[in-house]
Amino acid sequence: MADYRLETSWRPVEGGFGRLTVTLFNLSAEPLSGFSLAYTSETRVADKHVCDGGSLKRQVAHFHEFLPSEGLSVPPGGHWRFAVEGLSREPKHVTAGVKSAYLTLADGRHVPVDFGGLMLEGRDGGVAPPLLPPGRVQEPYSLLPWPLALALKAGELPVVLYPTGKTRPNAIKAFSLVLALYQRLYPADKVPFSLSAVEGGRAIRFVTESSIAESAYELRFTAHEIVLSSADAAGRHYGLISLAQLMHGARADRENFKFPNFGTIADQPRYDWRGCHLDVARQFYPVADVMRLIDILAWNKLNIFHWHLTDDEAWRLEIKAYPALTEIGARRGPDEVLVPQLGDGADPRSGHYTQEDVRRIVAHAASLGVEVVPEIDVPGHSTATLLSLPALVDGQEAPDSYRAVQGYPNNALNPAVEFTYEFLGKVFDEMVALFPGDYIHIGGDEVANGAWLSSPLCKALMERERLAGMADLQSYFLKRVKALLSERGRRLAGWNEASLGGGVDRDGTLLMAWEKPAVGIELAQQGYDVVMTPGQAYYLDMAQAEAWDEPGASWAGHAPPEHSYAYEAEGELPDGLREKMRGIQACIWTENFLSRAYFNRLVFPRLPAVAEAAWTPLERKDWDRFAAIVRMWPML
Repeated sequence: MADYRLETSWRPVEGGFGRLTVTLFNLSAEPLSGFSLAYTSETRVADKHVCDGGSLKRQVAHFHEFLPSEGLSVPPGGHWRFAVEGLSREPKHVTAGVKSAYLTLADGRHVPVDFGGLMLEGRDGGVAPPLLPPGRVQEPYSLLPWPLALALKAGELPVVLYPTGKTRPNAIKAFSLVLALYQRLYPADKVPFSLSAVEGGRAIRFVTESSIAESAYELRFTAHEIVLSSADAAGRHYGLISLAQLMHGARADRENFKFPNFGTIADQPRYDWRGCHLDVARQFYPVADVMRLIDILAWNKLNIFHWHLTDDEAWRLEIKAYPALTEIGARRGPDEVLVPQLGDGADPRSGHYTQEDVRRIVAHAASLGVEVVPEIDVPGHSTATLLSLPALVDGQEAPDSYRAVQGYPNNALNPAVEFTYEFLGKVFDEMVALFPGDYIHIGGDEVANGAWLSSPLCKALMERERLAGMADLQSYFLKRVKALLSERGRRLAGWNEASLGGGVDRDGTLLMAWEKPAVGIELAQQGYDVVMTPGQAYYLDMAQAEAWDEPGASWAGHAPPEHSYAYEAEGELPDGLREKMRGIQACIWTENFLSRAYFNRLVFPRLPAVAEAAWTPLERKDWDRFAAIVRMWPML
């Protein structure tokens, strides 16, 4: 237990975003004076504010440092309280409060401060409803996502499944990969597969059938064997996962789930792009956690891992040409170049992925049919980059001439600094050697209005190229970035704002519609290939209910699991534009994800819900069946 504790509460105030009250308790045996209090919170203090009982010394995005009134001494057992009116937004949930805190004492030491959730004053916060119904099944088979077609008769549960004696080596390897996947996900459970024949088991015979669609499979159950037919390795892989799922459910919940004795399953994915994104810039996830998440994606038949490797808060990818990116840009702390952000306390925190780490993760994903799409977020969200490599900055630009929506000043790479393109070229050179997939995601989102307009270099560029403003400058920048990628045999993926100012050449470009569903239709109409990932349904950091005590973010409202499951991403997309929609994707933004419990609470069961929406046709979805099955599914 720390010697100090911080408690915060909020109450609404007419005509504003409310009043935040902060109370610091001195639990130590010594009086406290000559100190400052630093905390991080998504409930940010605005430039125009009134502070009663203290003063704001410094703020950088979510980092706040407050000073007490001059001469204040807090006795043992006493407290210091101050209140602020003038916030950047109204908090909606308990998790909108403090994420980390520390004191800087008179001698310069930084000491930790305990804290709790944001308390709501003066009104009832509501009661959160159950996130899942009890669930019920009409067909007793644990398959998720649910298949395209199924006609089965339940029978005796086999001891284990094993390949026939004439199985080819590549099928044996595929079989063993899914067996190893199951053992990682359910290490305490009996394995569903054996490489050798076992009395009481059921044999699997593999058949290559060219008439079956790409990534599709068929399973035929007879009294003596199971026949798995597919045209390619992906279909065989998904068929094996389905068999492992059937075995797992029949063992884990024998009352509700059975193993089929006769009949068929014919299955194929609804969309080609079935993705999940993970932000590792705000919170760092060790290699083992990333590989565990990829295992979970594979179990849910998702095939894209979108890896958000850089943002304002950190640069997480080793680039040998620029070691400062991780030496400086992957480290945050009270005395570091990057100040603490959400979750960072008195001790510095750091973390990045070496290129060897990346090779391991990419190879692991590939073995499970998952493609890794790396993201380097530019030109915005680049605070960590700019502080690591000051040569990227136009030194004549005023240092606080614009701010991003998260509060970061001057956080965008400058399109008129020629070193920007040399830098990105060398970064892409190293990335293409690490990531063999078609796409590199370059972000392109949330560049602040007014960005670059006070940069003398940008003013000269605008005049020379006849560019009208920020959006035109971004389009100029992204066209050059796309050319850099094309030279290296890669395609450009980005967020929907990459279309601003005329965007980039549509050929080979994939954009993700996140702000609202209608944006995806607009992008398709403009000729872009689109992945739908609207915050209102597929952002897994959003709270799952409106109640104050339900954890999560709130800018896109709240998204109960049933909404994420039932949401139809195609929406009102005209039939003529359906071919432009590549698929759907869940996004895990980690500003608030400070614990494994929090991660699992928000990501599950919504990630499997999005997975079923990506695989299963609308008419085959059933919320009650999903709720019954997903309880047995793995978490991080």
